[in-house]
Amino acid sequence: MKVANDIVEWLIQSGTLMALVAFLWAYAKPLLTAKAKTAKTEQSRQLWTLAEQVAEAAVNTMASHNMSGADKYAKAVDMVQATLAKYGHHIAPEDAGAVVQSAYEKSGLADKQKSTDDVNNTQPVLNK
Repeated sequence: MKVANDIVEWLIQSGTLMALVAFLWAYAKPLLTAKAKTAKTEQSRQLWTLAEQVAEAAVNTMASHNMSGADKYAKAVDMVQATLAKYGHHIAPEDAGAVVQSAYEKSGLADKQKSTDDVNNTQPVLNK
């Protein structure tokens, strides 16, 4: 036990222990930084996925309401922000708007609206 105690004392007094700690920290710090960056990226990706799911639900809910498109959009954006805030996640209004717009385009509702508009704007073809 005395030998181990003498070795530890020598490591401390000679500065070898400090050099070893500095070397290990220089090696470990980039690894820890990369790990933290990866974790933050993964957390952001999961938040964005959650926002997309909430936006899809909001768009589908608002589709059946008898409101103007702008009102539906604003209400859906508010629903996304409120739902995420309820669970402790805050999202910028611009980001909420982008995710709602994306969910609207993915839902196929835009194509249905476009096809009915095209039908109403066509002129009948008359045969003579």
